[in-house]
Formats: sequence, structure tokens, C-alpha cells
Amino acid sequence: LLQDAQKSSVLNNDVLGAFLQSRQVAGLSRPIVIQFWHDMVLDSSNATCVFWKPGPAGTGSAGSWSRDGCKTTHAEGTVICHCDHLTYFAVLLLQVNVLSPAQLASLTCISTIGCSLSAAATLCTLLLCCFFSTPCPPSSCRQRLRDNTVWIHVHLLAALLLLNCSFLLSTLLAAGSKELCQFTAALLHTGLLCALAWMGAEAFHLLLLLVKVYNIYIRHYLLKLCLFAWGLPVLAVVAVFVSKRDAYGYHTISTSEGYGNTTIVLSTRCWLTSRSAHFATLCYAGLILLFNTLVLGRVGMILRRIRQQTGQARKDWVTVLGLTCLLGTTWGLAFFSFGVFLVPQLYLFTILNCLQG
Repeated sequence: LLQDAQKSSVLNNDVLGAFLQSRQVAGLSRPIVIQFWHDMVLDSSNATCVFWKPGPAGTGSAGSWSRDGCKTTHAEGTVICHCDHLTYFAVLLLQVNVLSPAQLASLTCISTIGCSLSAAATLCTLLLCCFFSTPCPPSSCRQRLRDNTVWIHVHLLAALLLLNCSFLLSTLLAAGSKELCQFTAALLHTGLLCALAWMGAEAFHLLLLLVKVYNIYIRHYLLKLCLFAWGLPVLAVVAVFVSKRDAYGYHTISTSEGYGNTTIVLSTRCWLTSRSAHFATLCYAGLILLFNTLVLGRVGMILRRIRQQTGQARKDWVTVLGLTCLLGTTWGLAFFSFGVFLVPQLYLFTILNCLQG
């Protein structure tokens, strides 16, 4: 009775029954309100109001929990159920954490070490690019595009450095004040959006170099890329931070023991707390990664045709494979976090992306 087929469980093992002896009550125009108190960290993603629905007579089934006719709202320390009928009610804790505490701890360790190495390598490469790169005189449109390549790399390096450093600070500063944590979360969000934008800029630049090779001239080309890849993300984050500062704050990484009745907090960091902002970020990343994947596919087709004609495109293939790191195609693994792919995807995503720098 207290667990469903998905190994979810009932909050505090509390089940409340409400009935009228004379008749069955259903389809109420004004729902009844039932409150369940708790001392856990819950939201609509892992706690929902349900009622017990008996199985059909003669089938041998005792029944199951159902959400039909019930809506769930949350207040501090309380789950509030609004249901349009009378029966047995409970709050079902969904078993959403399929990783053990050891796995989550190892992923945290990998990401911390990888981001530290990436930050150091990115900083060194950034300094080398700044001190030893001397652009050649632009003798042609194509030469001008090639001269801009190193500066696009420099901006991507700067964005990755910001992303890695703010990620590392997001854990350290989570123990500080709420305002400091909100600022750190906004900085981390900015680093992520800018890094993805510069990966998109890398794909656009690659498209110009290898596909649109004739008579290409874009006035203030690098400035326009900076406005897109730095300006738009910063403007978006500032707008969210000013209008809805609570969208940033403390984000707890936890797992459950005993099918959700005991919560083990593994770490706390500063990150997005708004579901709408999180969803918008996923859509933004998905569009950029889709564009980058299409560009890589187009470049691959061109190089295959060149290889069939000349047989000398092996070096270009190696170059494009190297550029897949710059274009961030490995970030697309985030969209495969379901089912049997979840655990290997999380390890691959963590290892490949935290070492991108």
C-alpha cells in the first residue's frame, strides 16, 4: 500500500481517509483541502498528492495510487492537496534519484578536478594567445577571416575560464550570504550562456571559412560576434537578476535513502532555482547545439567530397574532429539523461565537458 510500482513512497507513511457513510462524494466544484506537514526539502517534481484507487472487482488487483482530480501546491513545511472527491489521500514521494551517494560524490569529485585543470589550462592558453598572436595584414577577405579565427578562440577561452571559475566558486560561496550566492549563481549562468554562444560563433566562423569561401566581407565582424556572444547573455542574466532575483540562489544536490523518506544532502551550490529559467537555458543550449551539429555535418560532407576528388583531406578531417571540442557537441549528451543511458551519460558528460578547457 505504501509503495507503488515505481518504488515511490508515502510522505511520513501518513494516509488520511475522508468519507460520508451515506453516499460517495466525487466531482466537487469546490475542492476539499488537505494539508500534510513535513521537515524535508520537497517540490512539485518529487512530491505529489494522490488518492487510493481500488482495483476492478474480480481482477485480483488491490489498486494503485492515482492523481486524477487532485492538485498539489507547496508552502513552507507543508504539502497542500486540493481534491474534488473523498477517499484515502496521501503525498507520494517520487523516486527520482537513481544514483547512489557514492556515484554522486564521485561525479562531484570528477567535475571539481576537471574544472580546476580546465581553468588552469585555459588561463595558460589565453595568455599565450594574447602575448604571441600578431595578426597579419588583411590582404583579402579570406585572409581577414583567418586572422579573426585566433581572436574568436581567445573569446571562447575567456568564456570557458569564466564558466570554470564561477562553477568552482559556486560551491565555495554557497556557505556565504544569500546575496553573495545569488550573484555567484548569476555569474555562473552568464559563463554558461556566453560559452555556448561562443561555441555557436565558432560554428558560424567555420561555416564562413569552409563553405562560404568567396567574397565574404562582414563589416565589424568580430564586434558583432562579441555583441551576440557576450552582450546578449549578459543582458539576459541582468534582466533576470533585476526582475526576479529569486531565480538564483542555493541549489541542493541530494539523494534519497529508504525510498525518499530520508534525504541525504551531498552538496550545496549557487545556481538557478527557477524552473522556467532552467527550461529556457536548456532551449537556448539546444538551439545552439543543433546549429553546431548541422554545421559539422555540412563540413563533413564537403570534406568527404574533397577526399573523393583528391584523396588528401585526411588532415582536414583531423582538424574538424578537433573542432568538435570547440563547437561543444559533447554538451548534447545532456539531452540523453533518461533510462539506461542516465548513469553512463552523466559520467561521459562530466568527464568530457569539465575537461573541455
